[in-house]
Amino acid sequence: MSDPNGAPRLEIHDLSVRYGANLALTDVNAAVPAGAVVGLIGPNGSGKSTLLKTVAGVVRAATGSITLDGASIRERASQVAFVPQREEVNWDFPVSARDVVLMGRYRTVGWLRRPGKEDRAAADAALERLGLGGLGHRHISQFSGGQQQRVFLARAMVQDPRVVLLDEPFTGVDVQNRGVFHEAIREFGKRGITVLIATHDLGEVQATTDMVMCLNRRMVAFGPTASTYTAANLRATFGGQVAVFEVAQ
Repeated sequence: MSDPNGAPRLEIHDLSVRYGANLALTDVNAAVPAGAVVGLIGPNGSGKSTLLKTVAGVVRAATGSITLDGASIRERASQVAFVPQREEVNWDFPVSARDVVLMGRYRTVGWLRRPGKEDRAAADAALERLGLGGLGHRHISQFSGGQQQRVFLARAMVQDPRVVLLDEPFTGVDVQNRGVFHEAIREFGKRGITVLIATHDLGEVQATTDMVMCLNRRMVAFGPTASTYTAANLRATFGGQVAVFEVAQ
């Protein structure tokens, strides 16, 4: 799934992030090839979501840099799609599923121009592809948790991104919805779109990723899943919790 020329597309150099006086994340360095699927793992508060939000431009780095194809990630903001955790979304906001998906087009068409016929068709096609065809008119609160995640995944799809960020996409979703995400992740990779997944589900990391980044307020390890997802790295990342996640050597 990597760039055919072997050149990394997403690069993170000496990154650290602070929330006020608190250091949330430090010592992050990574070169991610285009089309790679990267799992971000670590205990609660380890910096997984913080890293995603920094790549998305929601949070500013204290030090270091993030580049995409050699340009600042902020210059490439329109090429980064972010699917947040369900807990961070106001599901009572008065919007339909189609309205949510169309938000993915605004960085292309501009916030001052109303989406046109082509944009609406793209939104409806994305919903159809994810098994929500004909439901675009429904209020976002009328969907199940897994369906709501699918709506945000559709928003990412219509953005035509180069990087997709998924924050705990498997939490609280059933087997069917997991399958939808698995298929979408595979398709992103085939199209050369880099995917970063923050997750507590280590089984999903083994099943879906090419690379793993272990975080515990700093980067503990980073590399191909086959060589990085090890008992030693899990112990260094999770400490006393590692007994639950022991892997064969």
